[in-house]
Amino acid sequence: MYAAERHALLAQRARRDGRVDVSDMAEELGVAPETIRRDLGVLERQGLVRRVYGGAVAVDRLDVEPGVAQRDRTNAAEKDRIARAALDHLPERGSVLLDAGTTTARLAALLPTDRELTVITNSVPIATAVAARPNATLHLLGGRVRGATLAAVESWALDALEGLLVDVVFLGANGFSAQRGCTTPDLAEAAVKTAMVSAARRRVLLADHGKHGTDQLSRFAKLSDLDVLISDSGLDRAAARELEAEGPSVVLA
Repeated sequence: MYAAERHALLAQRARRDGRVDVSDMAEELGVAPETIRRDLGVLERQGLVRRVYGGAVAVDRLDVEPGVAQRDRTNAAEKDRIARAALDHLPERGSVLLDAGTTTARLAALLPTDRELTVITNSVPIATAVAARPNATLHLLGGRVRGATLAAVESWALDALEGLLVDVVFLGANGFSAQRGCTTPDLAEAAVKTAMVSAARRRVLLADHGKHGTDQLSRFAKLSDLDVLISDSGLDRAAARELEAEGPSVVLA
């Protein structure tokens, strides 16, 4: 295959899948990983992709939030494993703050019914899931609800969070990396996430490997602000060590 043909194929895959993995494409095309890296460098200079750890992301996918249903289907099995691993970080009894997100929603569905938990969330779907669960006292943060994430944001949510000190917060993110920390495309949602970090004694990020290296517009936490980062086995081990060097314990579910 000529270089121009590889470039066209890589650009097509990036548009279709949102990202390109160097190792996978090198194996599929029967070339060295360095060849794919050079090809992605060409596409980056053409403005078609942005290179990230282990591959590249389509530029038109950056800083754009898909709907809840689409995000829920992405890496679904990995999100299930992450949610189950997160159960180990719940208190025996006490207060839990659940950020909006499809992985945190999976954790909400798994909350044990034999513990007395106070659950606080800014997520309409999570509130719906928790409301009828036995031994769970639910508090829903108010504010403007964003259609993209069904999360309450702005002053009502921020004012409520300022007066809280919860045992543990489980956070979601659109992107995370050792260089940029935890990021999301929306400024209002980032502000609420930052307030959640400040409102918790213990901070746990739930993020599948597909979000690694896809840095977004607004940073809401540094990795050093986290106690634990739970991802999945798709995250490269070297990347996990790099992330752990910034502060949090890294768990690969």
